[in-house]
Formats: sequence, structure tokens, C-alpha cells
Amino acid sequence: MSNKIGWIDNLRALACMMVVMIHATTYYVANGVAVGEHNWDMANVLNSISRASVPLFFMISGFLFFGERSANQKHFIRITCCILFYSVIALIYIACFTRIGFWPSLRAILQKPVFYHLWFFYAIAVVYLLSPLISVKPVSGRYLAGVIVILAIIANPNTSKLTLDNVQLLPVNLYIFGDTFYYLLYALAGRAIGVMVTQRRGMSLLAVLCFVASVVLIIRGTKSQMFINGSFADTFYMYTGPLVFVAAVSLLVWCKNCLPNPIGWLGVISRHSLAIYGFHALIVNVMRNRHWEFPAYPLLDIFWVFGMALGVSLLLSMGLQKVDTRRLVS
Repeated sequence: MSNKIGWIDNLRALACMMVVMIHATTYYVANGVAVGEHNWDMANVLNSISRASVPLFFMISGFLFFGERSANQKHFIRITCCILFYSVIALIYIACFTRIGFWPSLRAILQKPVFYHLWFFYAIAVVYLLSPLISVKPVSGRYLAGVIVILAIIANPNTSKLTLDNVQLLPVNLYIFGDTFYYLLYALAGRAIGVMVTQRRGMSLLAVLCFVASVVLIIRGTKSQMFINGSFADTFYMYTGPLVFVAAVSLLVWCKNCLPNPIGWLGVISRHSLAIYGFHALIVNVMRNRHWEFPAYPLLDIFWVFGMALGVSLLLSMGLQKVDTRRLVS
């Protein structure tokens, strides 16, 4: 189905590359001004631009599975195989090349992923499990905008507190707890926007302006929070935060309106996005730990790590697909 929808393939490819960029810049943003304020600023900009990536994956899944069709046995088998396969790969890497510890990682596999990026497979399984129970009805743009403003901003527990005369105004308490609520809300919004008529005058420009404004606020907020805390804080980076939510919705609308037709090179990345996601974090970790990098040239270093992680993961995916003919893990 996704291969017949050009903007979905393009969006998946963009989200995939943005995820790789997040992990390519993590070393710099996590070390604060110790890497140099200018270098940290560059990494913060690139990371902030890419924060919408993982939410976009939830929105794509919602568009595909919260409508006429839902996840079926094939999809459940696939997500289980992905968790097992990439966990085994990560365990082999941990045992051979790190001091993390093979058995401690394995014992906790039911509680947390073996390697940090694999959390997504656990979270997306919830969307798959609930998809047979959910069919999103067509709604108006005004209604959806109202829902997003209320649930993703005004009542979002991750919204910065706003008080007046010791009275807390924001966030409003609607008893929303847990990140899973927002992962499902992303999926619901993805389906609602996907079937909505968004090609209206000024809509694409509005989406661009909202995306840019959100990213600018993430950049400024993250830097301000770092100076307040004295160290890096991911307060504004959180995937369930209000600014990231607005950025993800805006990027989806723009891509749907402006990239409706398949683009060759994006299609290649999209077809291999699953394995790229599964492999790339390990490659970034290898490059950082083995010092296959250019610390004297931070901007070059970021794009070097990004390019190598993306390229090597793509090659591994191509090789894996020759073996994995049923596309269970690739």
C-alpha cells in the first residue's frame, strides 16, 4: 500500500534520515559547551530540525493501519522478528565490542530494549495491537486543530508551566499520563490528516511557518535550559513535547502537499528504512567508540558520521534483503 502513495514513501525516507542525524549529533549536544559553544549550537540546530522524525513514523503507521485496513498476523510476526533479530545483533555487538555486559542486557529485554534505539519497536507494537479496534473517521481541519491545541499543547504534561499569582494556568490537568498516549495521538493525527483535504491555499506555507517556528523554539529552549541546569537537558527534545508535536504535524502536511509523487532516491531509502533504523545506531556507536571521526572539524564530523551510518546501513539492508525474501526484518 505504501509503495502506491508517493508522499508516504517520501515522508518515511525523510524521517529515516532525520533519525540518523539525531544520533550523529548526540555526542555534541549531550556534552554541552564542553565541545565548544559554536559546535554545540550547530549540533543543536541539526538535532532540533530532526526531532519530528520518530513521531512521523507513528503518524505513518496510523495512516496505514487506522483506516480501512489494520495490522494483521503478518505485521505482528514482523514486529516480533524485528525485536528479536535486531536485539540479537545488538547483543553480539555488546558482547564483542563493549563493556555493557551481555547477560544484564539480555535479562532486561522484556523491560527495556537491548540497545537504546530499539525502543521504537516496542512502542509501535502498541499501535499495531490497537489498530483492529480503531478506525478514524474523517474530521474537519478545525476540529483536528482544536484537538491538537488542547491535547498536545494546553493539556500536555510536558508543556512548560505557566503561573499567574501562584495559580498554575498551563498545563491544564486532563489526567493525561504516559508517553504512549501521545504515540497513539500521533497515529490518530496521521490518519486524520492523511485522508483530509489539505491542498488549500496557504496551507503549505502555514505548515512551513509552523515547522520553522517550532524548530526555532526548540533550539532556543534547549540552549536556555542547558544554561539554567548547567548541563544538557532534553526538555524540549522530547518526542511527546508540544513543540515537537507541532513540528511533526506541520512536516506531514507539507510533505503531503508538496511531495505527492515518488522521488527516486527517497524511494530507495524508504524501501530500506526498516533495516537502516535497525543498524544505524550500532554503526554510529562503533564510529564514536573507535574514534573514526574528525573531532577537529565538528560540522564535517557530524555529516561524516551521518553519511557513513546511513550508507553502511543501506548496504547492509540491501544484503539482508537478498536473504530475507519475506521482508520480515528488512
